Amino acid sequence: HLSQKPKTLSVAFPPKTLAHQSPPPPSMARSSSLSEAEAGISCYASSLPGFRGVLKHRYSDFIVHEVARDGAIVQLTSFDLPTECVDVKEEEKVAPAADADHSQALESFRALCGDADCEALRGLLERVSAGGDGDVLPVILSPDADKAHRSEVHNFFKRSFKFLVTDTVEHSDGVQRCIRVRLGSAAGGRRGGGGGGRGRKRKSMGGSDWRDDRPFDSRGSSNWSDGVGKFLRFYLYKENKDTQEALGVIGKMLGLQPRAFGFAGTKDKRAVTTQQVTVFKVHASRLASLNKRLFGIKVGNFCYVKEGLVLGQLMGNRFTITLRGVVAESEDMIKTAVDGLGKNGFINYYGLQYEQRDDINEVRRHYKEHGDIDIALRNFPRHLVAERAILQCLKKCPGNHLQALKGIPRTLRMMYVHSYQSYLWNHAASMRVEKYGISQVVEGDLVYNKECPPEELASLDIPEVDGGHTNSIEIDLCSEAQPEETIQSVKKVDSGDLLKGVYTFDDLVLPLPGSQALFPGNEVAEIYHEMARKDGISLTENAHGVKEFSIISMKGGYRRVFQRPIGFEWELMTYTNDSTSLAETDLDVLSRTKPKEANELVSSHESEDKLEKASDTSVPTNGSSTVENKPTGSPDTDTSVPINGSSTLENKPTGSPDTLPKKLAIKLAFTLPASCYATMAIRELLKTSTSVAYQKTLSC
Repeated sequence: HLSQKPKTLSVAFPPKTLAHQSPPPPSMARSSSLSEAEAGISCYASSLPGFRGVLKHRYSDFIVHEVARDGAIVQLTSFDLPTECVDVKEEEKVAPAADADHSQALESFRALCGDADCEALRGLLERVSAGGDGDVLPVILSPDADKAHRSEVHNFFKRSFKFLVTDTVEHSDGVQRCIRVRLGSAAGGRRGGGGGGRGRKRKSMGGSDWRDDRPFDSRGSSNWSDGVGKFLRFYLYKENKDTQEALGVIGKMLGLQPRAFGFAGTKDKRAVTTQQVTVFKVHASRLASLNKRLFGIKVGNFCYVKEGLVLGQLMGNRFTITLRGVVAESEDMIKTAVDGLGKNGFINYYGLQYEQRDDINEVRRHYKEHGDIDIALRNFPRHLVAERAILQCLKKCPGNHLQALKGIPRTLRMMYVHSYQSYLWNHAASMRVEKYGISQVVEGDLVYNKECPPEELASLDIPEVDGGHTNSIEIDLCSEAQPEETIQSVKKVDSGDLLKGVYTFDDLVLPLPGSQALFPGNEVAEIYHEMARKDGISLTENAHGVKEFSIISMKGGYRRVFQRPIGFEWELMTYTNDSTSLAETDLDVLSRTKPKEANELVSSHESEDKLEKASDTSVPTNGSSTVENKPTGSPDTDTSVPINGSSTLENKPTGSPDTLPKKLAIKLAFTLPASCYATMAIRELLKTSTSVAYQKTLSC
């Protein structure tokens, strides 16, 4: 474990060419995750020597703040409710609750739809009354070919069961139509709230979790003042949880589906992160009331806005990263390396993602050997959306593997394609640096066209979003499916450009392959097609006819090969206690500036918080993130500063601080554009691999 006396190597690797090669990791048992070399990550931007340092010893060593499109840093600063007022209609105040006596309405429904559908509805009401909320599955009524009768059924639910919503879906035979009944998004908390109108019809019942293609769940409160924005925007603060997991917890408490929430980018799990989130027609008071029940999650900075967020609507992220256990030949060596990163930047690789946990691998092995879908579904955690979606579809349609793959939420399916694009891009970037160096552009390179007028700006094509995806699945190369940046048109460098000297290595881009992507006019282009051919993949045609799994179905885009950190700051500090927090989180700042307000929200979870902190020293997964923002002052580095205002239990060493040896740490703060990987900057600084398998060897 990296949290157990790390033994990192401090080495410098002399370059043979301008492409500075990373060393192969020592021999080890084959890991389930990709090595950097396999992922195409093999070069460094400079030949400056690295040094020893431990990344993510604690999850609070990796703090991420989203940077909004207006350049504002997203920081949790308030739990106050917005000044705007949303009125509640009188008829909704007296609407019957889910646990009321519905016997008379059920008898009316029996006369309308028959015994079987009535009993199915009765079962749904019993599950809702029992408090299942987010776990309550929808009920599909019997096939009904009479459109007029279906309309009558829809209207019946609007009158008699305001906390339920209905829509029309196709039967699995693709011919008949059925009515689906499910818990409304406003049902959690005050189930008498109106579920609102009907949703758009589904094309098929074969999808995962009955999601439709809306970018958000439109079934919010039906009472809403005209002068108030229909979306509630709030700041989501989370510790050691990925974005989907945190929103899943909130959604379950509110009775909302995952697609109810909009956000600009997914953030790391092993980190403390703050980001913007929107939800359709939910009262701020409902969300704020959850804070005392939320563990490792807080929401605040509420306001009502007119539009919901979708992926890519951010400028970037700001990171505050602490490297512990720093060992180098001298402090001058550290200063030279850190200043070099700030000045020279790093190769803009797509970073590695998490290694799969052993218990999950065991579930997969068991299913492979025995093929028992029910056992696998019981054992797979709910956050593994892709695995569960595939198994649920195979249970309904045994042997239909294509349909099972289509059961994965669309955004996640597209992430797999983007992951392969990233894989090819990494290898192409390494080849470009190895073959031509980084001192200048060469003929045939792709660059942003500086002569292109502003009106020709175009956006990179990235998979569309339905909000029902998750980032928890093991995807080795892409932790965020979001646009790179708004880019100018691209051109190939010609001899005239070289004579003028108008382009530098900073302008160099490489394509993410797609139907409209332009490839370089030199030998780098061949690496794309050569690697794809080895994998049996065509970059020019759709060989299997399934659009969702085809690279050619995407337009493609471009990514800078070289990136410099923005607003780069760093600080060298000493500490003695491994459980000491070396950077303040948003909740730390609130505990200091608004102690009464903050402590009221965390006191009820003090005992749970201690358990959470005890898990903060588990093996770093080294997943890369978006970005964070946090040049806040650091606490006394020789005293433990708890993240949530409670004491920590993290591997506290015995003996007094006076007798413990002092250790060295570096705190870095910088901003990166959206989809750039902070771990690739750390890799450039330390000159060591960020893969989980290699990091584990450093503690041996």
